[in-house]
This record gives sequence, C-alpha cells and structure tokens, in this order.
Amino acid sequence: MSNYTKLPFSASNYGQQILLTATGSASAQPIHTTPVGTSSVDEIWLYAYNDSTASVLTSILWGGGSEPNNIVRANIISQAGRTLIVDGKLLQNGLTVYAYASALNWVSIDGFVNRIQQP
Repeated sequence: MSNYTKLPFSASNYGQQILLTATGSASAQPIHTTPVGTSSVDEIWLYAYNDSTASVLTSILWGGGSEPNNIVRANIISQAGRTLIVDGKLLQNGLTVYAYASALNWVSIDGFVNRIQQP
C-alpha cells in the first residue's frame, strides 16, 4: 500500500506564495524539487495569482529547461483569484519545477505536493 504525505513546495517558506521575479527561462525560479530516487513520486498541484491590472503569461518548466518539451504556459488574468496551472502532474528523481512570468513581481505561485511513497 502506498503512503501519501501532503507537503508545501520545497522553495516555499512555510507554505507561503512564491513571488515570480524572473522573466525568462535562463533565470527561472525553482518552485519545487523532488527527492532523488524512484521510491517516491510527487503529485504536484500548482496555482498562480496575478495582482497586476493586465494579464501576465506565466511559464512553468517541468523537470527541465527545454522549450517546448518541458514547458506549461498559462495566461493569468488580472486579479481573478487563484488559477490552476498544474493539476496533479507527476515528477520524481531529483527533478525540479521552475517558473517565470512575462512581467516581474506580479504573479505569485502556490500549491502543494502529494508525496507518494512506494512500498
């Protein structure tokens, strides 16, 4: 039987939102890093909030820096509440999720990880 543990993102302080200050893939910010190995897998739920007065394109690099094969993009509407970007995608073996936005200091990322330990 698998064991589930709900966790905040590894780059989050105490589960707080992560403000995106990067505007390109070369400077993308780490959001969450999975444990090394294959005995566990992280199910990642990621939300974004845009506090500006215009829409902001937000890019999530999924376990690697290659575009377009490691990218998820979402246009985050102005002040529309939290927007679901990643709905439980799986990642493991020390890979990292990074993020950046088309405008800095407006988009905040939050969410959680369900860590699934394999028996």
